[in-house]
Amino acid sequence: MNAELFNVLDLLEKEKGIKKDYMLEKISRALITAYKHDSGGTSENVFIEADEAKKEIRMFANKTVVETVSNHSTEITLEDAKKISKKCALGDTIAVEINTNNFGRIASQNAKQVIIQGIREAEQGMMIEEFASKEHEILTAVVSRVDQRNGNIFVEIGGKSDKTEAMLPLSEQVKGEVIRDGDRVKVYVVEVRKGARGPQILISRTHPGLVKRLFELEVPEIHDGVVEIMSIAREAGSRTKIAVWSNDENVDPIGACVGPRGARVGNIVEELHGEKIDIIKYSDGPAEFIASALSPANVVSVEILAEGKSCRVEVPDDQLSLAIGKEGQNARLAAKLTNYKIDIKPSSQI
Repeated sequence: MNAELFNVLDLLEKEKGIKKDYMLEKISRALITAYKHDSGGTSENVFIEADEAKKEIRMFANKTVVETVSNHSTEITLEDAKKISKKCALGDTIAVEINTNNFGRIASQNAKQVIIQGIREAEQGMMIEEFASKEHEILTAVVSRVDQRNGNIFVEIGGKSDKTEAMLPLSEQVKGEVIRDGDRVKVYVVEVRKGARGPQILISRTHPGLVKRLFELEVPEIHDGVVEIMSIAREAGSRTKIAVWSNDENVDPIGACVGPRGARVGNIVEELHGEKIDIIKYSDGPAEFIASALSPANVVSVEILAEGKSCRVEVPDDQLSLAIGKEGQNARLAAKLTNYKIDIKPSSQI
């Protein structure tokens, strides 16, 4: 039985990556629990010895040598102790081997459950570790089902060890996007938590990080660190503003993101199903950055105000509606991008 058990542990380590030491610890705990349940005594004096070379697991209890035994769990008579070691004397502590085959059916079942639970926990731990490394990354998921009642979408995300299910809630879906069973969709991993049934993966299609990662995948200069994404403001499904900066004066950050004939940004727009993307050059000067953020509108001047992070922007009268944007979207995104409150005024009012 011992040899068979070690063969199983070897197989678990090889096929599922569950370390043998981890499972031996679980088995030891299970045996001690079974002993305590079966004997009805203490288990504090019990220990396990696992010999991988001999493929043996042996269980012992430290017992005190006494004349008259009052507690069979912790004491042994001198006569019985002499059968184990002839050198022992009264008051000595001796390791007495416990025959695990004598455990009752209930105790054995409890031990089995502990071992099964140990395997399950090890598998979940590996999955959590695997997916935790993918936080703030893009993963390709396959839609397994769409809940017609609340609009939540359930997807399968494949890992090296196994696949796991994640939910794309309605709040994290792009408005107007149609996703059906069997579709392959790119999702942004917001966070990975430990759940009762394995890793709980929080995913999104609306998070600004999705756009950032798409640019990193599409633009080599961003991947190499020559061009940096400094800020992103997004209203998913409608429009995104992204501020970029180049560490090399010979590299145009906007041109690198747009790509030859707009190919790079075009691929990202296609992935986002037509979402408009404004690429803006970042500036350390707040006034210059705010003016750029309000593009495509032309800005006459930007006055940084003393109170808080706020400013007053002057635009030509015929550019006012363009600067504000439809339903205030352009001004709203510019404010998010720059982290400034923006008060837009036409030249006639100034």
